[in-house]
Amino acid sequence: MLLDLIGLTSKYEMKIKGVIHIGAHTGQENKVYEQLSIPNRIFFEPLESNFSKLSQNIGQDHLLIQKALGNENKTVEMWVETANGGQSSSILEPCLHLDQYPHIQFPKKEEVQMSRLDDLDLDLSPYNFINIDVQGYEMEVFKGAQKKLETIDYLMTELNRAELYSGCARIEEVQEYLSQFGFELVEISWEGVTWGDGLFIKNK
Repeated sequence: MLLDLIGLTSKYEMKIKGVIHIGAHTGQENKVYEQLSIPNRIFFEPLESNFSKLSQNIGQDHLLIQKALGNENKTVEMWVETANGGQSSSILEPCLHLDQYPHIQFPKKEEVQMSRLDDLDLDLSPYNFINIDVQGYEMEVFKGAQKKLETIDYLMTELNRAELYSGCARIEEVQEYLSQFGFELVEISWEGVTWGDGLFIKNK
């Protein structure tokens, strides 16, 4: 998470009552959620090794779901790397990422279960913030979460301005899609040069 969520919560007077964290890795951001006293938290992480560490770090205090999210309900293969602790693993095949970060290779694949967020039997009413980091697959997740996007107030997502992963959506596409649900991009960090993090807030 490149953006300072604590500072931005204060700056925009964000009232976060619950977070849906998609691509949770090992739960590093949970400390920030603790500081913000966000009561309701769901963490999605599909990879076995990451999910095991996530479970150890979060425990049973919040809902942990071992699934990838997308726009279909099926089994998919993920490209898995280990040099970056699995953080760069993706459903999409690495592209420019291999040139920009040559030390990060993807030597194996892992089958994971993928679901549409809108199709899961979950009460998502207590959640008004989505934090998503799925290495270029963000657009597919949004397409599978159209019903929930109607009730989300804040959204933090990784954004790309180059094809780090094959077929990944660029920032312009993401902005256009999310604008249909009333979201406006208010903050962005391009710390990754070709990729960054953006904060969207629903314009009410």
